[in-house]
Amino acid sequence: MPCVREICCSGFSPLSDEDTQDFRANGNHHHLLTGSSLQSASVPSHHFHLEYSVVTQRGYYPESPDKENQDSFCIRTQIQGNPNLHFFGVFDGHGHFGNQCSKFVSDRLVEILSNDPTLLDDPIKAYNSACLTTNSELRNSEINDSMSGTTAITVLVYGDTLFVANVGDSRAVIALKSGNSVIAEDLSYDHTPFRNDESERVKLCGARVLSLAQVYGSEDPDIRTWGDEESECHDPPRLWVQNEHYPGTAFTRSLGDSIAEEIGVIAVPEVSMVRLTPDDLFFVVASDGVFQFLSSQDVVGMVARYRDPRDACAAIIGESYRLWLEHENETDDITIIIVHIKDLSNV
Repeated sequence: MPCVREICCSGFSPLSDEDTQDFRANGNHHHLLTGSSLQSASVPSHHFHLEYSVVTQRGYYPESPDKENQDSFCIRTQIQGNPNLHFFGVFDGHGHFGNQCSKFVSDRLVEILSNDPTLLDDPIKAYNSACLTTNSELRNSEINDSMSGTTAITVLVYGDTLFVANVGDSRAVIALKSGNSVIAEDLSYDHTPFRNDESERVKLCGARVLSLAQVYGSEDPDIRTWGDEESECHDPPRLWVQNEHYPGTAFTRSLGDSIAEEIGVIAVPEVSMVRLTPDDLFFVVASDGVFQFLSSQDVVGMVARYRDPRDACAAIIGESYRLWLEHENETDDITIIIVHIKDLSNV
């Protein structure tokens, strides 16, 4: 039988207060790293290989010191025993039972994909089916997903092609060599009310799209108060049930969130396909804790400075935490997978 490596995790130990104080004082991020190792997977059909590393880290929550890391990830090589088929996924849970939701989805989504006989013939159809089936199973599980759920960003490497499936506001980005520069190209597009198509879709399902200031009456609900960029907005648009102050989700797609589903939040993925070229250097799969204060280009530029993805993970985690603590009094959970594409040629 082929050797299949699987790495799945729903989080590591939290930061101690001493660690966080040290980070605030010194900007030293080395103690933040947990679970980082260098792994590899071959793609024999196209004579290249992948080198990857992953880190997940609980956020710093001074008012909730026992809060669990709600991020999960799953990496599985040689899906269906195929040496050319590899899966990388990050799942960002939210709500009271967010850690349970993200762990459930990280476990089940890859299993359902792996057991789908149509996966190789029609990966896009298989992805759609897997997300909807996983969502249905979560709904029927013992987990209370009424106000809890998870986003999902996954990349399936199939020979020299990437299939990227996104549900929510985590993100996948690829780095492209262009002359002497390294350019970031988004492989997914965040599902938030900042997107006009998503905003209009949920409104047609009955959602109110308002900022916190609008829903609580301090700003006019009939005037759009946010721009087009989430990074420039401190009070983002959220989804609300008519005449109520819930659920307040800042995303328009997720798995779980049964109450938000009533106003248009769906588990249907957007799936994109990218054919790799020798100019593609690496790709990044990460939760939105990474991208809150770093752009896709920022992340790619930082990763490009390091030959080893473990060092790149360290740099991204450290900078993300520094920026969170510069702007807020807490940080989000952060998970990042970095995958280097090695020795791909046109031959």
